[in-house]
Amino acid sequence: MRIGIEGQRLFRKKKHGMDMVALELIKNLQKIDRTNEYVVFVKPDFDDTCIPNAPNFKIVQLESKWGYPGWEQIALPKAAYKEGCDVLHCTSNTGPLFSKVPLITTLHDIIYLESISIFKKEGTWYQKLGNMYRRYFVPPVIKKSKKVITVSNYEKERINNHFGFTDNRLTAIYNGVGSHFKKVTNLENLKTIKDKYNLPDHFFFFLGNTDPKKNTKGVLKAFSDFNKEYPSQYKLVMLDYDEGELLKLLMSIEGEEIRPLIHLTGYVPNIDLPAIISQCEIFLYPSLRESFGIPILEGMACGVPVITSNTSSMPEVAGEDTALMVDPFNPLEITSAIRTLVEDKMLAQVLAEKGIKRAKHFSWETMAKNVLELYEDVHSELKNS
Repeated sequence: MRIGIEGQRLFRKKKHGMDMVALELIKNLQKIDRTNEYVVFVKPDFDDTCIPNAPNFKIVQLESKWGYPGWEQIALPKAAYKEGCDVLHCTSNTGPLFSKVPLITTLHDIIYLESISIFKKEGTWYQKLGNMYRRYFVPPVIKKSKKVITVSNYEKERINNHFGFTDNRLTAIYNGVGSHFKKVTNLENLKTIKDKYNLPDHFFFFLGNTDPKKNTKGVLKAFSDFNKEYPSQYKLVMLDYDEGELLKLLMSIEGEEIRPLIHLTGYVPNIDLPAIISQCEIFLYPSLRESFGIPILEGMACGVPVITSNTSSMPEVAGEDTALMVDPFNPLEITSAIRTLVEDKMLAQVLAEKGIKRAKHFSWETMAKNVLELYEDVHSELKNS
């Protein structure tokens, strides 16, 4: 079987979310499958060595004069057909409408298809345009896909309710957590990362961005309220966040006074994250909505207590009694959870230990094995149809 995998953004330097999932899928398929042939389609960019060499893997770099839509809708299906692919796996929520190669689509979430307005004030114009694109293309792409993969049972139910599947085309395959995510204890390594990012001595770690669902505003409000009780005792470390956007949010909650307590690191490569997380007091991930929530497991694997949300997929991923669950729409609950972990060191230690055990239930190799079985099922169905 010759399998095409869409990995358009894998060569970009700043990889996030869906990029990392696709990259881990490819790396783990290379470990477990030396029989089938793979063609990975990417857009040329700086990080062109992130995919290891393997004898049965071919990398095809595709250019497009028409941006993202042209790459996905024209260049990708044309190249997949030319390469003789038996199936084409589109990994990032969308796919080409007119593909001669049978499609498998990973639908991480359908937030952009739900009632949340894409024209609300929160979010960048880039995010809004992306949502508009998906709202138009995803329904027909899903309709013609031979299989649809999503990442949690929660999201499977949401997708099924929206599209009304009457067959077995939709399946949930859990994401994993990288094997390099573990508690870093080497003092030299910890100091190297602390110096590299100028980390404070005592801090909470928040992995958010400008996407409204990440609840950055709510976290800042909660941290501001906490600081009134424990003034200047802890700082909040955030990654790759724009200074201007941060100031806007602080002004909106009348929290400008906490700006000196917020430490922006800039972009952090995934490989450096464990040493940062291992040095934090609390890992904050109270998103408004997640289809999975990989960072929950990353925080747990590094042996720190996690605060996350009691909504959407997050309880499913975090498990029972392994994290403090809060209503993410209520900043007072986030503040209360932070206070609880600061004051109850025994509870914080218990959650950290349980979290390490919980994270071990999720691996990228297991994910890749499940996806490979799905490829083989689709290929078998096509041969017999």
